[in-house]
Amino acid sequence: MKILTTGIVLLLFSFSTHAQIYLQGGLNLANITRTNDGQTEKNNILASFNAGIMGRWGLSKELDIETGLLFTGNGSKAETYFNGGNDYVKSTFNPYYIQAPLNAVVKIPVDKSSGVFFHAGPYIAMGVGGKSKRESKIGPLTSSSTETIQFSNDDPFTSQQDDAAYNKLKRFDFGLNFGGGFEFEHLILKVNYGLGLAKINSTEGNNSQNDKNKYRTLSFSVGIPLGK
Repeated sequence: MKILTTGIVLLLFSFSTHAQIYLQGGLNLANITRTNDGQTEKNNILASFNAGIMGRWGLSKELDIETGLLFTGNGSKAETYFNGGNDYVKSTFNPYYIQAPLNAVVKIPVDKSSGVFFHAGPYIAMGVGGKSKRESKIGPLTSSSTETIQFSNDDPFTSQQDDAAYNKLKRFDFGLNFGGGFEFEHLILKVNYGLGLAKINSTEGNNSQNDKNKYRTLSFSVGIPLGK
């Protein structure tokens, strides 16, 4: 991943005169699938963020290739109330990743300075940190705790998960991005849906057996083109 990250940075700056480089930032609505058929619970959506630098290279008037590096948050939350809502257990799980997407972007001009676009493509991401938090109240007793999220030392190109444990995430995630938005001369508005294909726990090796424990992230982002 370090080699990939360095390569993307060099690509962005080496070919910046031939590309549209833009800064991106926005809101993530993150969740994790809870069932074997990939269903999520809307009450478990966790608000996080994305930020980074992206670049587009024009292959034709209607088609671009897009890549970059994003610092992005995934995860979910859970809240359980009982005893008439007086007692509760709350937890949040918010890991952070460096994500490298690779999208094909189809552009539909509206006028000389604006247009609509649609994008789709794969991504790979490397876990770099995050926190999990837990709060509870049962009668007069309250407690809270915060732990640093740990990642296994797995190889993204094999199924081997070195240093795997039930309380550790896989270091690498991968999946598909798709979405669209509006592009203006000095502004890009983007909606993206990230469909995780890797199970997040390091002890789970079969990604295709079912769709439980995979990331699902809806993002709303703003892009500011550089050099325009």
